[in-house]
Amino acid sequence: MEFITVAKSDHVTTVTLNRPEVMNAINGAMHHELQAAFDDFADDDDQFVCVVTGAGERAFCAGSDLKAVAQRGEHPVYPRHGYAGLIERFDCPKPMIAAVNGLALGGGFEVALACDIIIAVENASFGLPEPLVGAIAFGGGLHRLAREIGPKRAMGMILTARRVSAAEGFRLGFVNEVAAPGELGATVARWVADMLRAAPPVLRASKEVVYRGLDEPSLQAALTNQSNYPAYIGWRESADAKEGPLAFAEKRAPIWTGK
Repeated sequence: MEFITVAKSDHVTTVTLNRPEVMNAINGAMHHELQAAFDDFADDDDQFVCVVTGAGERAFCAGSDLKAVAQRGEHPVYPRHGYAGLIERFDCPKPMIAAVNGLALGGGFEVALACDIIIAVENASFGLPEPLVGAIAFGGGLHRLAREIGPKRAMGMILTARRVSAAEGFRLGFVNEVAAPGELGATVARWVADMLRAAPPVLRASKEVVYRGLDEPSLQAALTNQSNYPAYIGWRESADAKEGPLAFAEKRAPIWTGK
């Protein structure tokens, strides 16, 4: 990997966009590096949670590397799961956290929105400035933002290309928690620790049931169809589904295997 770093520790994969000199802007090669990193996370049975962050203190990700496009005519061909190998990754039920350490603009905001949880440092800011450079935020930002905060609030950000602070993102509802300066790592670690207390198959099934259920035509259809979702079936047949009640009955802490 040339433009990102990947670290694995205690069932957690951390993917870091590593071009701080250009605010972690994504060039053509990074899309494919990110695809490979997220593929590996999805396929590794020992990895339960993924944290996505940016190198340095200025930016999580400033979006696409427009200088590369302007200077070298570099128009990236996106990998199988779309922009950053993430925005069309609808087949990975494992939890993903965006640890936003600064600016999250354009494609960077879209990467954060594609994660399940957004935790942002106090001085972070978010926006879709594509209209200001004659572009459209077609990497999922228009769709996800409207679904997460409602069309009127989303249009207010989209049509003005306005940046919002982490605190406003929390009020709007797309930021889960705002961390004090210097506390982003500890805040993310707390969220991860809380997640890892639960059985990994339950996390996967819960994520899949929520997202697939929202795509169903009605609540009744969601309740009817959820038992056919792959991660739901995986949880029901897992060793961890048996371990939970057994540990409770034996008055001990459960030992999760993720299987």
